[in-house]
Amino acid sequence: MKRRSFISELAGFVLTHKAYLLIPVLIVLLLVGVLIIAGGSSIAPYIYTLF
Repeated sequence: MKRRSFISELAGFVLTHKAYLLIPVLIVLLLVGVLIIAGGSSIAPYIYTLF
């Protein structure tokens, strides 16, 4: 049995079950995660000026 990554499993689930409404939710979660990671780095002063 071949092991699949989490991303491929999630993509397979979305395509199989036609759960296309999950795609925007996943994109927003990804963007929030990127902002959290960037908030603790040297990019933080530039992020604060945006808000």
